[in-house]
Amino acid sequence: MGLLTLLVQIAVILFAARAIGWVFRRIQQPQVMGEMVAGILLGPSLLGWLAPDISASLFPPESLGALHALSQIGLLLFMFLVGLELDPALLRGRGRAALTTSHASIVLPFLLGAMLALYLYPRYSDASVPFAQFALFMGAAMSITAFPVLARILTERNLLSTKVGAVTIACAAVDDVTAWCILAGVLALVRTGAVGAELFMTLASSAIYVAAMIWGVRLALRKLEAYYARRGRITQNMVALVLLLMLASAWTTEWLGIHALFGAFLIGAVMPKEPGFVHDLSEKMEDVTVVLLLPLFFAYTGLRTRIGMLDEAALWLDCGLVILVAIGGKLGGSTAAARLSGLSWRESGALGILMNTRGLMELVILTIGLDLGVISPVVFVMMVLMALVTTFMTTPLLELVYPLRLIRQETLVTDEVARNEAVLIPVALPSFGPDLLAAARAILPEEGARFYALHLLRSEDRSIADTTEVKPFEQEALAPLLAAAAATGTQVRPLTFVSRSFGSDIAEVARAKRARFILLGWHKPVLGENALGGPVQDVMTLADADVIAYVARRDPQWSRVLVPFAEGRHDRAALELAARLAGRSQVTALHVVEPEHGNDEAVASERATVAAIGNGRLELKVVESDEPQAAMIAEARSGYDLIVIGASEEWGLEPRLFGSRHEDLAESTSASLMIVRRGDARQ
Repeated sequence: MGLLTLLVQIAVILFAARAIGWVFRRIQQPQVMGEMVAGILLGPSLLGWLAPDISASLFPPESLGALHALSQIGLLLFMFLVGLELDPALLRGRGRAALTTSHASIVLPFLLGAMLALYLYPRYSDASVPFAQFALFMGAAMSITAFPVLARILTERNLLSTKVGAVTIACAAVDDVTAWCILAGVLALVRTGAVGAELFMTLASSAIYVAAMIWGVRLALRKLEAYYARRGRITQNMVALVLLLMLASAWTTEWLGIHALFGAFLIGAVMPKEPGFVHDLSEKMEDVTVVLLLPLFFAYTGLRTRIGMLDEAALWLDCGLVILVAIGGKLGGSTAAARLSGLSWRESGALGILMNTRGLMELVILTIGLDLGVISPVVFVMMVLMALVTTFMTTPLLELVYPLRLIRQETLVTDEVARNEAVLIPVALPSFGPDLLAAARAILPEEGARFYALHLLRSEDRSIADTTEVKPFEQEALAPLLAAAAATGTQVRPLTFVSRSFGSDIAEVARAKRARFILLGWHKPVLGENALGGPVQDVMTLADADVIAYVARRDPQWSRVLVPFAEGRHDRAALELAARLAGRSQVTALHVVEPEHGNDEAVASERATVAAIGNGRLELKVVESDEPQAAMIAEARSGYDLIVIGASEEWGLEPRLFGSRHEDLAESTSASLMIVRRGDARQ
């Protein structure tokens, strides 16, 4: 029965974490924020309140031991990954702003937390917990910054390449190390019980252990890096060795009297920092840790969080006070220090908002405090709510103070020379690259045309605490396109960055680069969403440039091109595009009229339009039919190499892009296909 219960618990937790995490991503919040909330909702605060019988059967008290053990393993692995991703190079060359701000963002919150303890201690603690321990723990808990969550936000907003991002990540790294050192001292005091010889021995032995790890084990681990360089990959034996080292380090720090998590973090911090090694090792260990084990920790934390304990107005006022002190100390202190160090008010405010992120790291510290009895369950609930509030407020406040459009202006330099036309080529799959480039060169064959190849990375596909900009191996999707460009002597400028919203980012890059066209690869999704839905639809909706969704079935040496034409703005865009190909292809403009209702004047008008746009190089073919789509498909089957069609209502493609007509067209002919939508800036 125990195993069956555990399996059901894990399945429910995993489903809730992914589902609510998806919801939070949709509202521009980090995935981990949704997973934290999912854990709270599965506990007595919601599920236990709304459906106590279901909660009792799903999480009976006698079953929580296994859940707790798995969650602790997840925390050890997570802390190892945090240490692994913590690169000392982040601290180099960051200047006075990083040094000043990191100190202020630790000292002020610590002092305010200790002062808050004067108020909270007589109300929510007792003589079994010495005041010094309570005050020191509150100070340490107020000082923490969620390094992994902060790194993810910086990555998603492409702030790492800005001054604010560089200083913030350096400050967060210093904060992380400093806060854990302070916490280690507090835990040593709590476990020894008082200041004296035993405490001195604990701190001294811990210091010796840290020194041995930094100057001994770190150097010895270079052999592991060399072995990785020879093999070119992380082997299972290497993973086993790393796990054994992590467990040994965690056991040692637990035995010394601080905490096992500190040991896991420390061994990760002294691991080799060669980017390929860090990436491959993280990739081996992270998925199970982040997807499976961490949600178990959030759920276990949620089962111990009873928001219903705050059942009086005075308790909620005290909770509000905790949140205000946390925000004032971290956000206020960091902002003021950054401003004094020379950053602008906008940059300082953004830095303070980012440093105020508590997230998962706060929950880890609070769980330790609750387990050791340093804080009461009521204080635990207040601090958990503080962690949720300070993390949730980060993204909307940051958008208010430092909008994404300003970040794009800083990171995407607009080309000064815009006389020559440009095409932006977003590449999702590496195999699409060469075909897209060939089509782009056919559309803009003139000398001096600008070609941009863009590859966007999903934030969730990167390491949870990745603190660097895009690495070379993350740009491999552009390799086939760049190789094709080199073979043809085409100059292509590659762009790669992390994106949370593919559609809006593609449109923004095209705007910054003044692209005339956006050329998207078109492929049928595996499940659910149709080919012109999702990011393709987003780009077509948001872009100022003309958008082309292209499915390549033949080499772009098209001899016969068909352009269905019905006078709509998107049809005119398709006709203009096809006219660019008329120099080396026979282009036929197809106009469908109702039988016996063909208006000679209308046909004459169409002929004049085709002649004007095609400069006499396009042929107009008029077909009578009651069903324009069927007539167009019938004509498309008669030996054309390429069909260029406007995303218009006439052909079943506009305004409802979620229809299936475009898929019928693609499946009814063997020709290559371009669906064109006129950009909003070109009415």
